[in-house]
Amino acid sequence: MRVRFLIPTVLTALLLALGAHPVSAAPQGTLSLTDGEEFTFTYSTPDPHPTNWVGLYRASGGGPVDEEYVAPSLVWEYAPGAEGTVRLSADSLEPGSYTAFYLARDGYGWLAEPIGVELFSQDPVSFPVPEATLHNARQGRPYEARLGGLVTGGGPGTEFDKVDGDDWVQVSPDGTLSGTPRSSAQRETPPGMSRPDHSSARVTVEATGADGSTARLDVTVPVRRYDQPLVDELGVMSLNTWHGGTQVDGHHEKQVRFLLESGADVVGLQETQGVHAARLAEALGWHHWQGSNSLGVISRYPIVEEYGEVNASGGVRIALDGEESQVNLWNVHLGYTPYGPYDFCFDGMGVEEVLAREAQSGRTPQITDTLDAMSDHLDAAGEVPVLLLGDFNAPSHLDWTEETRERNCGYADVPWPTSVLPTEAGLTDSYRVAHPDPVAAPGTTWSPLYPFHGGSTGREEPQDRIDFVYHAGDLGVLDSQDLVVGDPAPAPGHADNEWTTDHAAVLTSYSLPS
Repeated sequence: MRVRFLIPTVLTALLLALGAHPVSAAPQGTLSLTDGEEFTFTYSTPDPHPTNWVGLYRASGGGPVDEEYVAPSLVWEYAPGAEGTVRLSADSLEPGSYTAFYLARDGYGWLAEPIGVELFSQDPVSFPVPEATLHNARQGRPYEARLGGLVTGGGPGTEFDKVDGDDWVQVSPDGTLSGTPRSSAQRETPPGMSRPDHSSARVTVEATGADGSTARLDVTVPVRRYDQPLVDELGVMSLNTWHGGTQVDGHHEKQVRFLLESGADVVGLQETQGVHAARLAEALGWHHWQGSNSLGVISRYPIVEEYGEVNASGGVRIALDGEESQVNLWNVHLGYTPYGPYDFCFDGMGVEEVLAREAQSGRTPQITDTLDAMSDHLDAAGEVPVLLLGDFNAPSHLDWTEETRERNCGYADVPWPTSVLPTEAGLTDSYRVAHPDPVAAPGTTWSPLYPFHGGSTGREEPQDRIDFVYHAGDLGVLDSQDLVVGDPAPAPGHADNEWTTDHAAVLTSYSLPS
C-alpha cells in the first residue's frame, strides 16, 4: 500500500527549472488533491466541457508546461462538469514526484494551475546499491554531489547524515555531499616518494525515513591531484531504454542500479518518451539533456551547450574539466522499419534492393543529416573529441563479412550506409577497435529478449549489433562491451527481468589526453 502526499513546494519553481512557462492568460479554474487511497482531485472551471480532463505526468518532464503536447500522460480521466472530482489510479505508478494538469477539450490548454503530488512507498527507506562511486573531485577545489534522489521508501522527509569518512566531506540533510579536498601541496610527502595522481575519499551516508527506517550507502569520491586532469578515463554508453524501461516492473530502481554499477560517465539514451532522461538524471544527481521524444543524454559532468535535434539525432557539449577538457556528443535513434536483416533473412532480397530500402526506412537520410550537422565538430575533433552513439537500427559493414556469411543468412560484404557513412566521415567504431574479429566477438545488441521473430513459434530472430559508440579525435579505446544484466527471460515473459530493455547496452571506456 502506498500513501499520497501533496508536495509542499511551489510548482511554478519546478516549471521555471524545466525552462517553460504557461503561455495563455491565467487559468480561471481550480485543481486540488483530496485524501484517499487513490489520487482524488477536486476541480472547478467556468468553462465546462465533456472532454475536459485531468492527466498525471512525471514531475521531471513530459507535461504540457507550454500548453502543448510533449509526451503522453501516465493516467487520465475526463472531468466534464463545472465542478466535481476525478480519481486517477496509481496502480501502474512507481513512487516518485508527479504533476497533475487540468486541461481543456482533449487538448493541452490549462484550465487551472497544475499541482505537484508525491507518491511514497510504505517500504523501509533503501538505496538501490550498497556502494557508489561519484564524479571526480580535484584537490583544492570545491566539490558537490547530490545523493537525495537515490533513496526510495521511508515516507516523506527522508534526511541524510554522515556516519563516517574523510574529514573534508560534509553531508547535508537533503543528501548533498560537499567540501574541498586538501591539496597535496599542503601535505608532506615522505622522502623518496612521488605524489600520486589519484586518491579517494570514502564516506558512509545514512538515510533516515519519516517512518524511522534507515539505510546506509558507502560512497567513494575519486580525488585527482591539483595539477592533474580532472578526468583521464571516460565511460561512454549507448542505452535504448525500451519505452523508458516501463515494460519491466520496478524499472526505475533497476535502471538506477545498473547505471551506478556500470561505471558509465556519459550515457546516450533512446526511447526516453520525452521524460526519462530527466527522471534518471534527477535520481542519480547527474546533468541531463532531454530531447522532445526519443533522445536524451545524462552525464556525471556538466552539459554546457545543447545543439538541438536534427532528424533523429541530437547533440550536446560536455565539460569534463571546464574549458580544459570537453567532448561533443551526438546521440541518434534511426528509423526502425523496414529492417534490413529481415529483408535478407526472411525475404531473400538482393543487396541493391535492401540498400534502397535503407533509404526508404529513413536511416540513410537521417545519418547523412546527422553527419552534416556534426561536420564542424568533426573538422575540429583534434581539439575537442567527438562521440556519435545510439540505436542505429541497422548492422555494420564490419560485421557482415565473408567470415560471417553463414551467420548472416548467406550474405557478405554488405555496405550498410549507417556504418559506412560515419566511417567515411572519420569516425571509428570503438567496439571493433576493442574486438576486431566479428566471429569471436559478435557484440550482439539486438536482441536479448527476442530469440524468435513473432513469438516462440516463429522463425529465429536475426541477432545483430545495431547499437554503437563511435569516436573521432584524441580518444584511446581501453575496452568496449555489450552489456546485459542477469539472464533476462524472453518476451512476453519479461516483466520481472532485472534487465529493463530489449537491447543490450554498449559501454566503451576511453583514455583522454593528459
